[in-house]
Amino acid sequence: MKFYSTNLKAPAVELRTALLVGQAPDKGLYMPAQIPVIPEEEIAGWQNQPYPEIAFRVMRHWTGELLTDDELLKICYECYDYPVPLERVTGRWYLLRLDRGPTASFKDFAARMMARLLRHILQIEGGELIILTATSGDTGSAVASAFHNVDRIRMVVLFPIAEVSDRQRRQMTTLGGNVTTIGIDGKFDDCQALVKQAFADPGLKQFRFSSANSINIGRLLPQSVYYFYAYTRLAARGEKMVVAVPSGNFGNMCAGMIAWRMGLPAERFIIATNENDEFPRFLATGRYQKIVPSRRCLSNAMNVGHPSNLPRLVALYDGVMDEQGVILKSPDLAAMQRDMFSLSITDDETRQTIVNAYKRYQTLLEPHGAVGWCALERYAEKSLPDLAVAIETAHPAKFPDEIRSLLGIEPELPASLCGLDTKSEYYDTGPADYRWFKDFLLHRLK
Repeated sequence: MKFYSTNLKAPAVELRTALLVGQAPDKGLYMPAQIPVIPEEEIAGWQNQPYPEIAFRVMRHWTGELLTDDELLKICYECYDYPVPLERVTGRWYLLRLDRGPTASFKDFAARMMARLLRHILQIEGGELIILTATSGDTGSAVASAFHNVDRIRMVVLFPIAEVSDRQRRQMTTLGGNVTTIGIDGKFDDCQALVKQAFADPGLKQFRFSSANSINIGRLLPQSVYYFYAYTRLAARGEKMVVAVPSGNFGNMCAGMIAWRMGLPAERFIIATNENDEFPRFLATGRYQKIVPSRRCLSNAMNVGHPSNLPRLVALYDGVMDEQGVILKSPDLAAMQRDMFSLSITDDETRQTIVNAYKRYQTLLEPHGAVGWCALERYAEKSLPDLAVAIETAHPAKFPDEIRSLLGIEPELPASLCGLDTKSEYYDTGPADYRWFKDFLLHRLK
């Protein structure tokens, strides 16, 4: 299995190298040269399999040269020791709640698998790895938790200090140990740009960097699993489902599209953004324009004006987009429009969706899940799906102020968040300036 760079200027590599380096040397993102297809009858046979077994059956198509089947199966059971609920909301419309992991976020599914894959590689090869990660909300806490105190790995997490919730911040800043967190005076896009520049800086070549952002293919592959899981729990043989994915940096939706190419019986993907609407406009017109600076919205983890993973999506449709968002070869726009429906949801619509879902269905949504659910309802005005799954990406208790204000209730804390508000925090702060960041790394990591 080989992985090529979306910028097409770097050699193809195997999964081990793609995991270790994160971003290709030409600043592109790694994509599989071929996507394995799982027969529909095999997928149908997973109906009664638990989540770790389905994860094993999907991931073994990617990890054959890296792990034995026994090693992979052990890792899958180690990673996925929590429930993955599918909550019926109305008719055959469901929420896939990906908020029951150790940091109450969908990012746990990928971060835990990736940490164990890298641990396996370093146990064999030796050496030390430094994970540089930018987060707009939940990525930082999930990867920090997954890599906390893992031998031979140190972490540096950058976050926009004014745009994460208190609980999101505390999940990162209360760990200590091998985890360093930096609150940046800027946007998520600024944090992401600092990380990418550090990867490409020959002045930092003494450090062995990798990323746990979704720019690392090791994040996307495990995320493809839960789309198969949802389908096997809900669909009859031969049936197809519509999937609504709240999207910011586009890792989650690209994972879903990879699952579709692997054989997931999907009818259409609904790509829901907040008021950072660069992708809905691109899908409608074929013209791409970044939003700089990104718009600050209620669904803070989706405040992304230029999704890092968009070149991957373009590549899936035979196009080429560089890391700056320049389209060097146009993708098959007609095919994208056939497969995807995308729209932007305002903050007012997000709030109203939270209220309506609770009053009508006794379903508690948080802002990101509300964006996805609202988009599904809007899609249904044009084409009513029979079977539909909307992704709920974080636990409502991460946004208590908004839930309290809109619904007058206090969301129940999951065990993973209990006691968080009383723990001591440890983090640095800095400007959105690369010279400052480079100096920080040189002094902190020496």
